[in-house]
Amino acid sequence: MLKLCSCNVTDQIQASVQCRFPGSSGPFAFRLRSPVSVSCSPPSRLKLMPVRAVLSSQRTEVAEVVKSGPGSLGERLRLGSLAEDGLSFKEKYIIRCYEVGINKTATIETLANLLQEVGSNHAQSVGFSTDGFATTPAMRKLHLIWVTARMHIEIYKYPAWSDVVEIETWCQSEGSIRTRRDWILKDAATGELIGRATGKWVMMNHDTRRLQKVSDEVREELMVHFPQEPRLAFPEKDNRSLKKILKLEDPAQHSRLALTPRRADLDMNHHVNYVTYIGWVLESMPQEIIDTHELASITLDYRRECLQDDVVDSLTSPEPAEDAETVSELNGTNGSAVAREDDADCPKFLHLLRVSTDGQEINRGRTEWRTKPAR
Repeated sequence: MLKLCSCNVTDQIQASVQCRFPGSSGPFAFRLRSPVSVSCSPPSRLKLMPVRAVLSSQRTEVAEVVKSGPGSLGERLRLGSLAEDGLSFKEKYIIRCYEVGINKTATIETLANLLQEVGSNHAQSVGFSTDGFATTPAMRKLHLIWVTARMHIEIYKYPAWSDVVEIETWCQSEGSIRTRRDWILKDAATGELIGRATGKWVMMNHDTRRLQKVSDEVREELMVHFPQEPRLAFPEKDNRSLKKILKLEDPAQHSRLALTPRRADLDMNHHVNYVTYIGWVLESMPQEIIDTHELASITLDYRRECLQDDVVDSLTSPEPAEDAETVSELNGTNGSAVAREDDADCPKFLHLLRVSTDGQEINRGRTEWRTKPAR
């Protein structure tokens, strides 16, 4: 089968590589200027551009990008860049068909993976290692790596297939042990705020697998990339990201037992990627909630590494009616607050991931759900 276009949709939105059909004016312009009429005329009367000419034109344009400018081809085609002050990074992503779930919108795992991607690209853009670990020179010298301690994600509107999402991210220090990263998600076409997220990371010695404080040498390398004033994706005093997660005790109302990591679930540190935990948590959600609601927010506290040989139980129960404890943290300003859903139609659940064999706690979580919007 002949292939008319050799580049994917992301390639098509690059300003420098325009994959276009005859008569189109640029990226996203995939229709001919005039309608194509097909009649019963002999094939010789149809005036179509030869496929070879189309492919040759595309190869020429890609070759021009490869030759021009410093950096790798991936860096030059990436739809992301540092802000003018160099303290945050923005990148656009198109939602692909295989990233859409049963609700015909991007899954929470898809969006969590994009948060991870833009964070890694931010680290590379400021000169941290390009091996996927986003480590500074001092971290590599001390054999230190980043470990996720907590993630909180709120989605107000899930993007659909072919929507373009713009994600902005930045980092800042949070005490002598933790580093914080925040994200803002917007609809790239309208500028509408569709989500926010924040995460906390600690350092671990790659060899001993023990947590370690941030040394002065490492802090100096990091601080030049942090805002001087705290900037928070969640500036509200009583926002969900600060809620303490109570431990779920047995017996849980819902469970999914004996989950096993796949090889594809392991990251470059050889432990289960933090996005996999999200999928495991949702596996034990009651089906009646999945059928009628969509995830509004998820908070995960990571307690233990999960390795390939671990067997995991996923437990879920409704959260007790009383409000969870709220702890006030950093003050800052950023973005705009989003109205909270009516609690009467916002079911809340507590989650626990544990090692099946000995009951060790791997992860505890909290989710809030809202009624699915009409589509």
